[in-house]
Formats: sequence, C-alpha cells, structure tokens
Amino acid sequence: MAWLNYHHLLYFWTVAEEGTIARASARLGLTQPTISGQLRSLERSLGKKLFERSGRNLVLSEAGRVVYGYARQIFTLGQELQETLDGRTPGSPLRLVVGVADTMPELVVYRLLDPALRLPDPVQIICESGKPDELLAQLALHQLDVVLVDAPVGPFARVRAFNHLLGECGVSFVATARLAAAYRNNFPRSLEGAPFLLPPHNAVLRRSLDQWFATEGIRPNVRGEFTDPALLKVFGEKGVGIFAVRTAVERETLSQYKVKLLGRIDSIRERFYAISL
Repeated sequence: MAWLNYHHLLYFWTVAEEGTIARASARLGLTQPTISGQLRSLERSLGKKLFERSGRNLVLSEAGRVVYGYARQIFTLGQELQETLDGRTPGSPLRLVVGVADTMPELVVYRLLDPALRLPDPVQIICESGKPDELLAQLALHQLDVVLVDAPVGPFARVRAFNHLLGECGVSFVATARLAAAYRNNFPRSLEGAPFLLPPHNAVLRRSLDQWFATEGIRPNVRGEFTDPALLKVFGEKGVGIFAVRTAVERETLSQYKVKLLGRIDSIRERFYAISL
C-alpha cells in the first residue's frame, strides 16, 4: 500500500492557500527550492499535475482542486485535534460549510442561514459562492455540507442529491422615480416597449421573466443583460432601465438603490432550495 507523504501535502495546501511559493515559503519558514521540490515529489507520487501557472500566481488544476478539498479537511481536523488536546474544545463553534449559488440574492441567503446562528450551540458559517454545477461537485466530494440554489437538482444530475424547498416569493418590478412614474399606470400592460435590464438567458429568473413576457404578449426593450446581479442594480439605480427583484428583498432594494416600485407579479414564483446528499 502506497502511503501519502503528509509533509508534502502540507506544503501543497499552504501554496494553494497563499497563491505563490514565495508567500508559502515565508509562512512555512522554508526556502522556495525546498517547497518546489516537495511539490514535484507529491505530483509524481499522485501521478497528477496539481498547479497551473497564471501570471505570477499558481492556480489549482482540476486534480489540484480535488486534492485541496481533502487537504483542507485533513488539516482542519488536525487543528481541531490539537485544540482538543489543549483543552480548548468547550464552547468552540460547530462548522457549517455552505455553497451559495451566485444567482441567489444575498439577503435571501442571510435569512435562510440566520436560524443556524440562533441555535443553542454556537455555529460558525463558512460560505463559498460559485456556479451551481461546481458547488454540487464539491458537495459530492463532501467539501460542502449543503448548497443553496434557486432551482432544484434535476433527475439526470450526476450527483444523487435531495432538494429541500425552503421558501418562495413573487417578483417585483422597480425603477428610478422618473421611470416608475412613466410606466406605473396601467401596469403591467404599460411595460410594452419599456426599457429593461435583465439577467442572462441561463438564469432561472430570466427564464421565468421571458415566459411571463411571452404569456402576456409584452415585448420589453432590453437595454442590457448582466451576469452580476449587483451590477445590474447599479445600472438600474442610474435610470438605464426597469429591473426585476424577488419580492422577498423588495423593501431592502428600494431603500438601498433609491428606486420605486412599479408593481408586483405573484404568478412568477421564485423558489429557494437547500441541496443535500
């Protein structure tokens, strides 16, 4: 049986955390050639290339990301073991590692996770954002405890997971005071030809909006599409177009971006799920 060299794994994990061999060298108190040699030894023993060069930094390869996930668990457990032996366990928080889909509204995520912070035992929440497919892959490797998404996992997904519906809400259309005054009367028929800012076509909210527009026979004037929801709202705040938000975060959106409500559409249902193994 081939044994893993945990010293080599520690050097790899430190380089992955720091991003460069130079910073890892300073953290570990070792020379750069020493760390480089140990990384090459680990790659030879695993038969996989773990890093790729990106400018001056090192980025993890596909195999490197898998190894990093296990290394993080190994050394986190090692740290917990040391704390246990040092008598520091009582009162230490439980860890909840959550993957958050980049399409999830931040305020909704906070409301969904807030109950965990109110449990009798202290809980430390670690949130990692990303694309749903990437997060599900991490969930399958047990690098995450749960994933929060705005669409359920389909029956043909490569990960055998369970969908837990946590809540749902309608959609609100908002805009600057000038646009709201111009398009509020006779809502929603007034939206025909109105300037709109929309998420990309692959977003769950965009698909819901497109379906609703088609059903109602409304043809918006799409002024922009944004993968970043925060950037979309900034353009909306500047008066470029009307935009849609989940009604659950309507009040905060009106306050933060100084926009006004045109109207709400309850027939568009936005749902939020927790995905677990």
